[in-house]
Amino acid sequence: MKIHFVVNSLVAGGAERVLILLANYFNDQGLDVTIITFNDPDVFYPNEGVKRIRLHGGSVKNHMIRSTNNLAKFYFKKKNRPDVLIPFITHTNLIGIIIGKLYGIKVISSEHNNHLKKIDAIGNFTRNYAYRFTDALTVLTKFDETFYKSRKVNVHVMPNPCTFNIFTEKSRKREKTIITVGDLNRYHHKGFDNLIPIITPVLKNHPDWKLRIVGGGDDGLAHLSKLVDEYSITDQVIFEGYSNNVAGLMRASEIYIMTSRFEGLPMVLLEAMSQGTTCISFDCKTGPSEIITHNVNGILVEDQNFHAMTNALEILITDPKGRQRLAVNGINSLDKFKIDVVYKKYLDIFESIL
Repeated sequence: MKIHFVVNSLVAGGAERVLILLANYFNDQGLDVTIITFNDPDVFYPNEGVKRIRLHGGSVKNHMIRSTNNLAKFYFKKKNRPDVLIPFITHTNLIGIIIGKLYGIKVISSEHNNHLKKIDAIGNFTRNYAYRFTDALTVLTKFDETFYKSRKVNVHVMPNPCTFNIFTEKSRKREKTIITVGDLNRYHHKGFDNLIPIITPVLKNHPDWKLRIVGGGDDGLAHLSKLVDEYSITDQVIFEGYSNNVAGLMRASEIYIMTSRFEGLPMVLLEAMSQGTTCISFDCKTGPSEIITHNVNGILVEDQNFHAMTNALEILITDPKGRQRLAVNGINSLDKFKIDVVYKKYLDIFESIL
């Protein structure tokens, strides 16, 4: 079976990371897999068995028109067409749907944002009207499934696969560190600006604990550094910068904290759980509640309730046995996010549309 994944570029984003993981795994299972992009850069790279096609040329300034035109030209030759086209992210999904209808190619659109996230007119059109013309749509949560079902879309919940190998520790010897990971320039989305006032009283009550913020972004770093200075916790906050060793940093940390204002299905929570890091998160729309069962495999806090988050974090810090219980249960709850389980879900969709 010939599968083509299509995405704007292979930037360092969560959806792009999922695409690479799926492409590699599909190829390992014997499928003929190609990744097509419309723009630079390439931050992620697939395995050697996965083919790469870069349709980056063209003089048309409008991205949507140029990309659609490039893909139409490429598929004009029948030998270039796949059995299934899997575009990733809203705008590219629309391109995939148009090309699929033009050439009779089966299309599985992949939506990686919740439907409440604000988007431009093209994105709104895609979500509200165009998805009914895709052969199938995958979404990250049941919350989104309900929305698209109401619009007569053939929708399937497809969780992000966990990207890290599950870590097994013989004894818990970790640093007194609370870790969070994300693009610092997206500090509003990730809630890093709120994290500083939330965590300040906790760090001041526990001077032997530190907050480690992992991620790049010069503008965000400047903004957050200023906040850290204003709240007088400079000595207890570590700006790690971009890291290729996120798994190792998570394994060394006791607690992972998520203060996002919104999410899709946050892979970083899955990754933290897989490394045995105790997770605490705002119950934002959407995602954390699909991963965390409160007080079973992590802690869910009322969305954007700063006082409640500070109190819950204080309790976690003072309860090492409770942290370990949640961490162990977190690892044990990851079965439905394993790559082989996600792959079988895709096989079921292939069978239903082909």
